Amino acid sequence: MSHLKYYSYKGFGQMMTERLRYSQAVRIGDRIEIAGQGGVDPETYEFLTGVAEQIDQTFANVDLTLKDAGGKGWAQVYRVNSYHVPLNEEALAAMVRNFEKWMPDHRPIWSAYGVAGLGVPEGVVEIEVSAHDPEGAEAASKAAS
Repeated sequence: MSHLKYYSYKGFGQMMTERLRYSQAVRIGDRIEIAGQGGVDPETYEFLTGVAEQIDQTFANVDLTLKDAGGKGWAQVYRVNSYHVPLNEEALAAMVRNFEKWMPDHRPIWSAYGVAGLGVPEGVVEIEVSAHDPEGAEAASKAAS
């Protein structure tokens, strides 16, 4: 699997990689796939309180993860899956508000799921995305040559 490159941002991302043996993101050619990100402060490792606050932080963490993997952030996202405890109007409104903030120029495909629990008990949301980054793939290919 030498064509795959894995990433975990400093702080919380690296800690989770060591503790639970998974990566925050993987680059597959011109695509970046990221694992579910939650509403945790990546420096203090503390979860924010409140649904909207966790969703806001989660969007920032997705952006951090994409950029750590060499992408440009939310502008390259074409697919979003979100997992919510609970999935309600407050959660949906916070998601839509963040879509408008982080992706004002496009509308990705999106599936939202209500779930019984997440991998971290303090979490009320996880967001995973797929992004298309053709320039980043070309740069990585040239650097490997």
